[in-house]
Amino acid sequence: MNPDEVRRQLDAVRADDLPTHGGRTLAYVYDSGLAEADALGREALAAFGGTNGLDPTAFPSLLRMEQDLVGMAADLLDGPPGTVGSVTSGGTESLLLAVQTARDARPDVSRPTLVMPSSAHASFHKAAHYFGVRPVLVDVDPQTGRAVASAMADAIDADTVLVVASAPSYPHGVVDPVTEIATHAQAAGVRCHVDACIGGWLLPFLRRDDPELPAFSFLVPGVTSISVDLHKYGYTPKGVSLLLHRSAQLRRPQLFASAAWPGYTMLNTTTQSTRSGGPIAAAWAITRLIGDDGYLALARQVRDGLTSLVDAVQARPHLRVVGRPSSSLVALASDDAFDIFTVADELLARGWYVQPQLSFGPFPPTLHLSVSAATVPRLPEFLDALDAAVAAAVAAGPTTADPGLAGVLAELDPTTLDDAGFDQLLAMAGLVDGSGTPTLPTRMAPVNATLDVAPPSLREALLLGYLDRISRPVRAADRG
Repeated sequence: MNPDEVRRQLDAVRADDLPTHGGRTLAYVYDSGLAEADALGREALAAFGGTNGLDPTAFPSLLRMEQDLVGMAADLLDGPPGTVGSVTSGGTESLLLAVQTARDARPDVSRPTLVMPSSAHASFHKAAHYFGVRPVLVDVDPQTGRAVASAMADAIDADTVLVVASAPSYPHGVVDPVTEIATHAQAAGVRCHVDACIGGWLLPFLRRDDPELPAFSFLVPGVTSISVDLHKYGYTPKGVSLLLHRSAQLRRPQLFASAAWPGYTMLNTTTQSTRSGGPIAAAWAITRLIGDDGYLALARQVRDGLTSLVDAVQARPHLRVVGRPSSSLVALASDDAFDIFTVADELLARGWYVQPQLSFGPFPPTLHLSVSAATVPRLPEFLDALDAAVAAAVAAGPTTADPGLAGVLAELDPTTLDDAGFDQLLAMAGLVDGSGTPTLPTRMAPVNATLDVAPPSLREALLLGYLDRISRPVRAADRG
């Protein structure tokens, strides 16, 4: 192909993607609405895309920019002298490293456990799976969605290597009682990690206007590490996160070296070895362009937008806000008049993406909304679309799974299924066609209604089966 043909194909394959700018995508992307920042970020990505963070002696510019980003975050998160950190590829890698570091810091514990609220991000489950750490889940308050500090304390024992709190939690946007949780962890001699991937670049600015907001940073003595994503409310391109430790001694087990082969000595601060310098440079450039005053203004814009959104939803029939959101995330639930998953489909048909969340424990199915600065000026448009979507959902009536299928799913053991059984279930869920070929449904409400009546373990198995099938390449040999 010539370059123009490639560009046309790039445009074509992207046609069905969600928009990354304009404030209409309320999950996955975070948009400052600042065109100059976006342009500068793209320039930095291109200029440093071929550099490699593997070896700081080869690309000292990246080392310098990483040090600057960590220093900026340490100042923002009240890090004491000696605070250190690393740039990672995203929140998941930061949380993986937090768990790995805590595990490796305790070689005396043969069966390490991780104490976490049930609302903590699923990446902690991934970390536990990868690193042989058993997650100990503690129920959150069913009314507020916040972790219960006393219950967290009761779950800590001699095998606990890490205790987790969220600022805020992703499902409901509420900040856990970090001070109480970290105090219990410190008394037990256990590390405490605060997952501030969402709020780490937002809450500190909001606390300047409202010092009564709960503390979550290194101001809390028992907090030993914090994760914060720059590609969320730092408004930088994907993917840049930071993992900060209170001291170099606490970070030491995170670092890896191997000279046990005839090649170069592998030396890493993170899970990755090769790391493109593009996202690092883009984050460095954008944080300097926006600056402290700019982030304060963006944080206030998000806070005011969230407040107006919550007030507007609470004044409407049929919808309610789950919990009391603390920063920028909100979860919406419905009454029995309609199906919340249908609202998501209807909003998407009107150009707005919100993220369906399935029921879990005492919490009903909800719609997750991440409010970014670019969304706030368009909230009146969104509320009009929401009203129309709710009206359409009420007219359509509830979307429910077949009662017979729900009974089968409740009793089914996913470990007993072969490929043929999975294909049959995926077809019943609307995720593959009759030949077993994966399909992307145009409306997800029936799929989500089916998944919602399945136990979490079966949800995982069904979606893993779907992911396995949809991620297989279609090659000429496969076409016959």
